[in-house]
Amino acid sequence: MTLIKSISGFRGTIGGRPGDTLNPIEIAKSVSAYASLREKFVGTYRKKIVVGRDARISGEMVSHTVCGTLMGMGFDVVDIGLASTPTTELAVTMEKAVGGIIITASHNPRQWNALKFLNEKGEFLPPEEAAEVVRLANNCNFDFADVDALGHYTKNFYYDQRHIDHIKELELVDVDAIKHAHFSVAFDAVNSVGGVIIPKLLGQLGVTQVTHLNAEPTGDFAHNPEPLKEHLTEIRNLMRKGRHDIGFVVDPDVDRLAMVCEDGSMFGEEYTLVAVADYILQNTPGNTVSNLSSTRALRDVTEKYGCTYTPAAVGEVNVVTKMKATGAVIGGEGNGGVIYPTSHSGRDALVGIALILTYLAKTGMKATELRDSFPKYYIAKNRIDLDPTTDIYAVLQKVKEMYKNEQVTDIDGVKIDFPDKWVHLRKSNTEPIIRVYSEAKSMEEADALGKQIMDVVYQMTQK
Repeated sequence: MTLIKSISGFRGTIGGRPGDTLNPIEIAKSVSAYASLREKFVGTYRKKIVVGRDARISGEMVSHTVCGTLMGMGFDVVDIGLASTPTTELAVTMEKAVGGIIITASHNPRQWNALKFLNEKGEFLPPEEAAEVVRLANNCNFDFADVDALGHYTKNFYYDQRHIDHIKELELVDVDAIKHAHFSVAFDAVNSVGGVIIPKLLGQLGVTQVTHLNAEPTGDFAHNPEPLKEHLTEIRNLMRKGRHDIGFVVDPDVDRLAMVCEDGSMFGEEYTLVAVADYILQNTPGNTVSNLSSTRALRDVTEKYGCTYTPAAVGEVNVVTKMKATGAVIGGEGNGGVIYPTSHSGRDALVGIALILTYLAKTGMKATELRDSFPKYYIAKNRIDLDPTTDIYAVLQKVKEMYKNEQVTDIDGVKIDFPDKWVHLRKSNTEPIIRVYSEAKSMEEADALGKQIMDVVYQMTQK
């Protein structure tokens, strides 16, 4: 049984004893702590909080607990039901609410669920405020409303359509071009909310030939819900039959987008953002941002258009903060997370789908041709398991010193940029390990670079 309380939210397995898992007691404590902090924004914004959830089996139970607790804290609740993470984010601003709660464990297996807390802008809480939620929840330092000040509960299940309308109104989404391209599209929604909203989106973009895979929102995932190549056998086999132009795959809360080409090959999750950025920069040149563990291809594409790329620490909130600081026109993460601030400052697979279809429609390219137009890089992922007593920060500082003659970034662990490759070392927030990501022009070279740095660390820790 597992319960993780962090600045990224409260995440855990369902069932078990208080303090050990994400059970009703821990849910109520965390939601009460969050609500108490949102009080200071009441007045400027309505004393209202939006709640949305993915299709996980535990979602209904968690949602009832969340909504009841918010009402007990004196907040009105707008329950938007089964909804993607980006839909919930947009609903917060459309409702002029003081915040929002997304009930989703993203790509984690079915026994997990989580609470993700939003501010009044529909964005994830900044680290200092998220840390305060954890502290208040641990101390149970909050007061519930008396009987005359309880909140009210309403349902509004129309936000899927409002989200789609919002996407169709984006200047760089060309519905007519998509319609006239006569695309045949397949999608895999891994039995969650993507199966509800993606068919509506594709239909309203003019795509009439659509094949649904795992679209029933049962929460009983047909395969591992993380949209990685090794989990996507079904849609890749379908695409190999040559009857579809592109395949889309989303995670359970629809903030990550992976694509499958017309021949069944993977477009590459790292390249979802690169392709969207290429289209955006052709039309609205400007700065870009991605996290330190994302492909260098975004930097290359950005510089091709005479614009500036800036790295950010890993984590959506860090990427969004850096995007605002640099005035970026597009950004995100290499896990298929597209953040298009003209729409909103959150990862949105639905916006990504509309922009990719527009780009393909306007250029007439096949998905494989678009993918092959970008610089080719390969990322290897490894990990260093250490003794729990190891001072990981001291280890990373030594690595930084060893490679001080290279380009080193230390805003999140240590990243070493060589002329034609890079390696990034990050401390895990939950385990005594260092995650090692490395990128080069071939997978063999990327893996060799990662292992070379791993050997350096092992030598340090064995002394």
